[in-house]
This record gives sequence, C-alpha cells and structure tokens, in this order.
Amino acid sequence: MSLKERITEDMKAALKAKETARLGAIRLLLAAIKQKEVDERIDLDDAGVVSVIEKMLKQRKDSIAQYEAAKRQDLVDAEKFEVEVLSAYMPQPLSADEVAAIVAQAIAESGGPAPP
Repeated sequence: MSLKERITEDMKAALKAKETARLGAIRLLLAAIKQKEVDERIDLDDAGVVSVIEKMLKQRKDSIAQYEAAKRQDLVDAEKFEVEVLSAYMPQPLSADEVAAIVAQAIAESGGPAPP
C-alpha cells in the first residue's frame, strides 16, 4: 500500500470515527498532495508525498513559533495536533547503531578499510 493510499484510508477511518480535528489535518494533507500533482502534472510517489509532508511540517512549526509569540495558545494547540498527525506519515529515522551497522556492512562489501 502506497503512502497516499494509507493517508486516504486514514481519512476514511477518521470520517467514520467522527474525529473532526484529525480529519481536517488529513484533508489538508491530501489537498496539498493533489495541488502538487496538478501543478507539476505528475502522480506523486512515496518520496514526493514525504516531501509535501516535510514542507507542511515546516510551515506548522513556523506557525507554532508565531502563535507562541502572540500568546495564542488555542492556535498553538491546534498546530501541534496537526504536527502529530502529519508526523505519523513520516518514515522513522534510523538510530545511531543502525546507521553504524549499515556503514560497516557497506564498507565490508566494498572491501575498504575498517572505520577507526
């Protein structure tokens, strides 16, 4: 299942569960994805969808900073919830141990010297 399909399925689930805040965030995400597809006349793959999510996360974090400066806690809470929803679709980062294992494996396969 592609990331876009997963987002669509989550939208349907939020609609059935009557989770209006979550539904709104997912609809905004799907609208941004559709806008990017229309603008560039392409069908986005998972990497393209992740780039749209990254852009939306950056916008939300900038908004949170501005709302905090203006002492608008209600808007800060709404933006933080959207960040949580959007972050659920981001790939999980690798731990330092996982990165070290991948690097060691690549070095071993290439026949290069071991790292210090």
